[in-house]
Amino acid sequence: MNQSDVLPHLFRTEYSKIISVLCKQYGFNQIEIAEDITSETFLVASQVWGLNGIPENPIAWLYAVAKNKAKNLIHRDSIFQKKILPTYQRDQKAFEVELDLSDENIMDSQLRMIFALSHPTIPLESQIGLSLRILCGFGIEEIARAFLSNRETISKRLFRAKEKLRENNITLDFPPPNEWEERLTSVLRTIYLLFNEGYSSQSQDRILRKDLCLEAIHLSSLLLEYKETNTSEVNALLALLCFHISRFDARLDSEGEIVLYGDQDRSLWNEDFIKKGEYFLHQANQDPKFSKYHLEANIAYWHTLPDGSEKKWETIFQLYTGLLELEPSQIILLNRAYALFRAKGREAALKEMDGLDLKSNPYYFYLLGELYLGIEPKKAKDYFREAFSFAKTEADKSAIQRKLDLI
Repeated sequence: MNQSDVLPHLFRTEYSKIISVLCKQYGFNQIEIAEDITSETFLVASQVWGLNGIPENPIAWLYAVAKNKAKNLIHRDSIFQKKILPTYQRDQKAFEVELDLSDENIMDSQLRMIFALSHPTIPLESQIGLSLRILCGFGIEEIARAFLSNRETISKRLFRAKEKLRENNITLDFPPPNEWEERLTSVLRTIYLLFNEGYSSQSQDRILRKDLCLEAIHLSSLLLEYKETNTSEVNALLALLCFHISRFDARLDSEGEIVLYGDQDRSLWNEDFIKKGEYFLHQANQDPKFSKYHLEANIAYWHTLPDGSEKKWETIFQLYTGLLELEPSQIILLNRAYALFRAKGREAALKEMDGLDLKSNPYYFYLLGELYLGIEPKKAKDYFREAFSFAKTEADKSAIQRKLDLI
């Protein structure tokens, strides 16, 4: 890694660790102070390292500075002394104990933070924004680019989200046993949406989009480090994410335009992620209990197999049928219709499409165009034009236009 890349890399990997430990020790209601201490730590690093070079152990250096800054704040900051300490309800000895930045405490603190930021009382959009900022170390500008927004809007959104945390008295305590499963479901939903924010984003920043996906995988992996959260559902979600990201580099061409599944260059698929996905899927299938993530992971697994694989598309069709029982959705019906097309042909898929109500969905019209290509080319062209009229992104429009140009 180049020297210029070291500090940005460490900011991404260590920022959330330091904030999580600070919040665990001093209270989640001091999250802004924790952010200030952490940001100042990295500011000092940029100044000192710029002059003296990168230290031999840069992580230990960052932790030492963070500890000292926390001590200085507690002992010297008059506002902290006069206004915060007197109203603090927990054991005030917490402020006298040196910050514990051991691996064990870091992991425990991060897990607590994941549960806090995924609390069901916080709007989903805010959960993702806070997770990007606090758990993933994304800057405000990066989050704004990911959401195709601006710095001011994102800052206000994060501020409102933190106010919501205070209003609901959210703490870093683990949920009680009777709420554990429900809260873990909320955590997985947040991670799933975080991944999709990168995988399906309209942003043209390919590096940023991939970073979002990798951070979601990192957070899922973190859950496996604890007995209570190393569940079959977590393994299934991680398998799903690994299978999806394995095709990330093949989904976009050099111009940033979408490459459809059937046209992708398999040599660009990441075999390491596919193998990881297979491992986590095997772990998930050890437990008879299954979830939507199990079914989606199995669908994604079958998509990694060559088209000549026996019963590939028949199996995917059946998996979508099972997913419909858990989560009825017109989009799942649309995906199932495509699987039926690949398994049984155009006529069977067209019958399946009759029952769909997706009259403003570009993918609905795109699939109709695909189905009519081998039957009525003129009708197919009309459907592709309909798809183009409803497409919301330039990438989708380009993909549809390329199809039109071939007819």
